[in-house]
Amino acid sequence: MSLALASAPTARTAPSISAAPVRAIADGAPIARFAAPAAELAPAPRVRAVPEGTEARGFVLYVGIDETKATEDGTTLHRIVEALRRLTAEVAPSAETYAAVALAPEGAGGRDVDVVRLALQDPAALAKQREAQGDVRDDTDRHPNGVIIDISRKRVLLDGEPAGLTYKEFELLQYLVLREGRTIDRHELIDSLWNADDEAPSERTIDVHVRRLRSKLAHYQDIVRTVRGLGYRFDRHADVSIRQASTPSPDVF
Repeated sequence: MSLALASAPTARTAPSISAAPVRAIADGAPIARFAAPAAELAPAPRVRAVPEGTEARGFVLYVGIDETKATEDGTTLHRIVEALRRLTAEVAPSAETYAAVALAPEGAGGRDVDVVRLALQDPAALAKQREAQGDVRDDTDRHPNGVIIDISRKRVLLDGEPAGLTYKEFELLQYLVLREGRTIDRHELIDSLWNADDEAPSERTIDVHVRRLRSKLAHYQDIVRTVRGLGYRFDRHADVSIRQASTPSPDVF
């Protein structure tokens, strides 16, 4: 098991994020330097890979260490997370944090940090993996028409054009796609896609979300089927291409 700690806004709508990773700290810089008084710190490196018209809203620190290695070091993943959170609160009290654990099948092998980056959909790691697999063709070459549901990049293309789904609409579609062929009732969608801190929607609200999703899928809206009296399901269609990294989506766990 490996760990990543992200400092980012907690708003439920997903902002547009650059495909390139943003780091405000030079690679290899020891974490202890954050605790030093401001006067002793070297000038902070400039934030890289921030395109014009965007702003940096947080960062992700990928930490590669499994439970066995943590135990050998005399600690646990939970203690590491809490230590990083305390340090963040000390250095930047206004920062909000969110921790996620990256899972992999037992015996999967590979470097822990690489497993973390792939499992948490790091764009640079995904691009490197595609290049290593010889998968360098663009979307128009691979699937000029139809629907592309790109789980690794969190986007949907309709005949090559972005569908413009909201965060929750994509979550809803992804949930159905990853459970292809199974009818999902409304209660399961509510329990799975809304956190305890959120105001739980009604079944009628789920129907509204589905209608909005279908309207954005335009003439491909029938890929999301209604099973009368039961719920919704996604069945494989010839004009639908699904892409995801080799590691499962965190949604599956």
